[in-house]
Amino acid sequence: MDTNEITSIGVVGCGLMGAGIVEVCSRAGFNVVVRELDAQILEKGLNGVRTSMSRAVEKGRMAQADKDACLDRIKGVVQVGDLADCDLVIEAAVENINLKKDIFGELDRICKPDAILASNTSSLSITEIASATHRPGQVIGLHFFNPVPSMPLMEIVTGLLTSVETVTLARELGEKLGKTVVVTKDRPGFIVNLLLIPYLLDAIRWLDAGLATKEEIDTAIKLGLNHPMGPITLSDFIGLDTVLFIADALYEEFRETRYAAPALLRRMVKAGLVGRKAGRGFYTYSR
Repeated sequence: MDTNEITSIGVVGCGLMGAGIVEVCSRAGFNVVVRELDAQILEKGLNGVRTSMSRAVEKGRMAQADKDACLDRIKGVVQVGDLADCDLVIEAAVENINLKKDIFGELDRICKPDAILASNTSSLSITEIASATHRPGQVIGLHFFNPVPSMPLMEIVTGLLTSVETVTLARELGEKLGKTVVVTKDRPGFIVNLLLIPYLLDAIRWLDAGLATKEEIDTAIKLGLNHPMGPITLSDFIGLDTVLFIADALYEEFRETRYAAPALLRRMVKAGLVGRKAGRGFYTYSR
């Protein structure tokens, strides 16, 4: 199979990342079938897609006719069996290895034999996810970044048994989606999070130690290193629960202290202060 043979892409999950993936796939001309657990969650996700496209129209980045055509290519479903005819399915569920393995096992049973199964995981093992299927050569990681429509990068993650043909198809797909692709081996955190997470954890440690205020740390990095946002703001943007999850996964794999989550981060997550999506993390946000 090559990308010219891919006409229908399935997406499992229509949360923040899933909705973004649905949008970029439809904007690239693919028919998209997105599945959520129930109609209410599905409609919330699809409304996010509509809102994002409407914003693009308002800013002159998209024609109204193109928006209408994109929305016509999107079909929302609540039954996993409705993904059976998709040529490629991208899983964008929560970061739980057992849940992902269950999803891939079910997709393996219902999808046609030549379908490619991909995960948007930001840190979990593609090799382990693929072990739940009978087609490990056709399982790959396609890690998009938030917000998906505007972030230009896509990490392609190769499992131990991922075939060269699957990697080639993933590269071509990324290019059709307008992404710059990088290929990485199956290691926790891949490229971006493997290098990013220790940096964020250090910033939180030094904030807790009283080195400077959160505003001063963020300003120093923004202006001193020309970063678009500082590490404390970025942690809130990613979600402190997500930062903690990835940190724990990295520490479990490498047992190195730089991946050990600071106590402050763990306490904030326990308190529900997980960042922008909750309205409050290190900073407070209007919701």
